Amino acid sequence: MSKSNTMTIKPSARRKARRFAMQALYEWSISQNPMFEIEARYRVDNDMHKVDLEYFHELIHEIVKQSDAIDDTFMAHLDRKLHELDHVERAILRIGTYEMLHRLDVPYKVVINEGIELAKDFGATESHKYVNGILDEVAKQHRKIERDH
Repeated sequence: MSKSNTMTIKPSARRKARRFAMQALYEWSISQNPMFEIEARYRVDNDMHKVDLEYFHELIHEIVKQSDAIDDTFMAHLDRKLHELDHVERAILRIGTYEMLHRLDVPYKVVINEGIELAKDFGATESHKYVNGILDEVAKQHRKIERDH
């Protein structure tokens, strides 16, 4: 489905796409294996029939392509250097920042909430608070008009 057909996508299918994307980006950040290989394995090894596969594909490939620019966007709000950031938090922040910048069809509150949920499920004990704070700062900077309404 294309960006214009987002109304037909179930929120649960998007949520699953984000979960798999976070795991794929985590693996990529550690292994540096080509994303097309990681994606192919995920599609074979996982039950993907209820996943928004187009969104999954977009997230992982666009985030890898734009990782430097995405990282630069949220790094200004970090209290540590990027390489000191946990790989799970880094993957979640990359997804959230990408959505803030490029998926204006996804409300900023949804982006933040999805990041928090991923951090609760995969991150360290308090990482959801950290992710919330960083994504909120990105939203203040890049979704100002939406936030102000």
